[in-house]
Amino acid sequence: MEALPIVPSLGRLAASGALVTMGSQVLKIAVQFGGIVLLARLLTPRDYGLVAMVVAIVGVGEVLRDFGLSSAAIQAKHLSRGQRDNLFWINSGIGFVLAAIVFLSADAIAVFYHEPLLRPVAQAISATLLLNGLTTQFRAHLNREMRFGQLAFADVSGQLLGLGAAVGAALLGWGYWALVVQALVQASTLLTLMMLATRWLPGLPKRDVEMGGLLRFGGNLVASQLLIYFSTNLGQILIGNRLGPVPLGHYNRAFALLMMPLTQLNAPATTVALPVLSRLQGDPARYSAFLLRGQATLMHFIIAIFVFACVQAGPLIHLVLGDRWAMTVPIFQILVVGGMFQAAGYAAYWVFLSKGLTGPQLRYSIVSRTLVIAFIAIGSQWGVLGVATGYACGLAVSWPLVLWWLHRTSDAPVRGMLFSGLRAITGYGLCGLASYAASQRFAGAALSLPLQLLIGIAALGVAFALLCLLWPAFRRDVAGILHTRTLLRSA
Repeated sequence: MEALPIVPSLGRLAASGALVTMGSQVLKIAVQFGGIVLLARLLTPRDYGLVAMVVAIVGVGEVLRDFGLSSAAIQAKHLSRGQRDNLFWINSGIGFVLAAIVFLSADAIAVFYHEPLLRPVAQAISATLLLNGLTTQFRAHLNREMRFGQLAFADVSGQLLGLGAAVGAALLGWGYWALVVQALVQASTLLTLMMLATRWLPGLPKRDVEMGGLLRFGGNLVASQLLIYFSTNLGQILIGNRLGPVPLGHYNRAFALLMMPLTQLNAPATTVALPVLSRLQGDPARYSAFLLRGQATLMHFIIAIFVFACVQAGPLIHLVLGDRWAMTVPIFQILVVGGMFQAAGYAAYWVFLSKGLTGPQLRYSIVSRTLVIAFIAIGSQWGVLGVATGYACGLAVSWPLVLWWLHRTSDAPVRGMLFSGLRAITGYGLCGLASYAASQRFAGAALSLPLQLLIGIAALGVAFALLCLLWPAFRRDVAGILHTRTLLRSA
């Protein structure tokens, strides 16, 4: 059985891959942010709410479609060509079956939300399950070989073409169908470009290939991912069912602004960290050093963004989305508080995957996500703000819980992870208070929205500089982040 080669010069590839990947994320965030700004002015909260109703349910199929097999392929120390072929057909078959189920269930989705318009929307969006199923192992192959530049090109191109199609459709007056077109064009573009990049055509499925380990890994992982997805999207399902598309549209845009930095920074960080950490399992000291540095780097970027976004949410939302989205402001402020704790806990996910601890991860997910679901269900009694508060509280509780779980099931540097997270949250929280105080100082002046945000940014920067000067531990974290490339090159 011929094994696929593991790419040599891990440290050098990881270092260059980190730069390429993070650079591409800047472009992706710019495209995504630009899309939010453009489409928020062309579409209404109702348009977003209608599509969000379908996506919140259909998204379960996206988790099942992957079945954890993309991570299984990346994490495996050896992957034969026969295994890769079989993984492609499994993911493609699951995608086809799920697409058919969603297409046939379109009437049930419309009845659940009491909205007949959702029937054709669900049928159209079902095609993305098949397209993404076909794409899964092409993406995993590029990931495994650390071909981050080609991954980045495909992702950015997919977003650009999808956004262009959506803007064109919106200008033509297609309303919510513009968002459906965006999803279909983006999925088709990703499949085409990743097929061209891998230059691999899968062979026929083979029965004599060992698949048990990969399927067990994926099975444990998909179960925890389903819990994560359900707890993340339960709020949108409840809002859509009880309150209708307009409140859901506001919640959906607040949630999209929350998830933009989380997904656009966490996904590439995981892309770089997972193959490195998987190959450092036999060297605990270097594993811990890479893990703590990766956690600090991700946290500092995301928490800094979230703190500023929270304290300056009023002018930020009005500038980005427009005046008709004012109801989104308090929802967004509540959600980003929970997002800070979610960012602090991402490194735990790297430990679970890199060490193959999918069983402990599943058990943790059952407990933590049940708590999140309970918080959301309780909060939903108080409407949209209650849902947001419940979700944020669930995330806040989950962070110390996952560290305790790692302490029980692994040799990860849990103490270091805890104090690193506390320093980041506390430090940037103080910077946020300075930014808020500065903006309040000029609250009575007739300042433009961009000028208000500039004052907030300046105050945040001054507070950050003072914090680095006066708090040695925080300063060491920042200095370590600035030397991350050196650490990667030492691998």
